[in-house]
Amino acid sequence: MSDYLIRATGFDGNVRAFAARTTGIVEEIRRRHDMWNTATAAMGRTLTATVMMGAMLKGDERISVKINGGGPIGQIVAEANAHGEARAYVSNPHVHFELNDKGKLDVKRAVGTDGFLHVVKDLGLREPYKGSSPIVSGEIGEDFTYYFVVSEQTPSAVGVGVLVHPQERYVLASGGFIVQLMPGTPDDVIDVIEQKIAKLPQVSRMIGEGMTPEQILEQVLEDPKILSRTEIHFACTCSPEKVSEVLVSLGKAEMESIIAEQGEAEVHCHFCNERYYFDRESLEKLKGEIESRS
Repeated sequence: MSDYLIRATGFDGNVRAFAARTTGIVEEIRRRHDMWNTATAAMGRTLTATVMMGAMLKGDERISVKINGGGPIGQIVAEANAHGEARAYVSNPHVHFELNDKGKLDVKRAVGTDGFLHVVKDLGLREPYKGSSPIVSGEIGEDFTYYFVVSEQTPSAVGVGVLVHPQERYVLASGGFIVQLMPGTPDDVIDVIEQKIAKLPQVSRMIGEGMTPEQILEQVLEDPKILSRTEIHFACTCSPEKVSEVLVSLGKAEMESIIAEQGEAEVHCHFCNERYYFDRESLEKLKGEIESRS
């Protein structure tokens, strides 16, 4: 089954919702960074929520999410756009602990609870939208729920989950949902939604058992109306050309210093883990390009 997300409404338009299957993209990022199990779970939960928030955008708008709770995993960074393209990384991919007292991967211990969740939305305006909220649990889902309430004033429920093979480390299942109340939602509708969400199995279990995003939302909404479906895939914006431009932007003096002292350069992309190598001849060509522009 491919990775995709859906947008839907329910309860006569009083509720909007998103659900996603992200197993493939989370596995690709895990593989690229050789992530250990708890780090994979933290990254996958963050990426899944970010991808669904990307579905709230339009056109070429983008969203970036950064979580830093002071835990050993360091910073978690995820980016997505309205077209289902996404990428993510963590500062320390080699983090893993024993299961917590609930028998789940101890994401809270990896992430920490002393820090913030930051959101930046590039909406094509002069200044990007920026929002943030304190980390309240380190479990990711609850932290996004709190963010929506305090930073965007949108009552929401966010459920995200990742199931990782305990020995082989590959991703067995990953996905999530976001349910948001529209202004003026009747109290009886809110009560029904709360009761339905309280009865839901773990998201990773539902995905692992083969449930589709549509079937997950059917557990939460009454008569859901599917508005759109978007395929999800990994996409990094780095390229040899863009990396060359970064080096050129350093200027002639800095380029001459690199050539004289190192004779080569290597640029590492945190997101896709690709490394771009420039030998002396390549650096000399870039220096010539700098001179031709001056």
